[in-house]
Amino acid sequence: MKLTSYSNYSIRVLMIAAARFPDLTTIGDVAAAFAISRTHLVKCVHQLGSWGYIETVRGNGGGFRLARPAPAISIGEIIRRTEEGFDIAECFREETNTCPLIARCRLRPALQRATAAFLDTLDDITLDEIASNGDDLLKLLELSPPSCRENKLTA
Repeated sequence: MKLTSYSNYSIRVLMIAAARFPDLTTIGDVAAAFAISRTHLVKCVHQLGSWGYIETVRGNGGGFRLARPAPAISIGEIIRRTEEGFDIAECFREETNTCPLIARCRLRPALQRATAAFLDTLDDITLDEIASNGDDLLKLLELSPPSCRENKLTA
């Protein structure tokens, strides 16, 4: 199974927002740090904002920051929202399935269990866990740490 760039970039945006909280981060900062398209990031930030994971501040000195506590954001929840679906085989979609083995196939249920296990594992991982080394991440990306750690957003 391979996640889309959209999921990957959305998780990166959230990790940086968690690491830099409560400071604002700009799309330009993230685009430069990861050498990825600002256009793609605008879509990610907009959608994450509309889902309530981040808040955006417009205008000069604007940017985005976490709107929910990092321990309350499940990676599985984000992946489910950012991926179109988890049809890893043709037979997962009955409307497009052409496999004549579907009635007796034992692979399909096994793949469905594997997909469920994958998502269950991600459900148990929080943004706080994957961004707990935020200072190290920010240093690697040459991004400034938050100006104040005392305002850390927690559950």
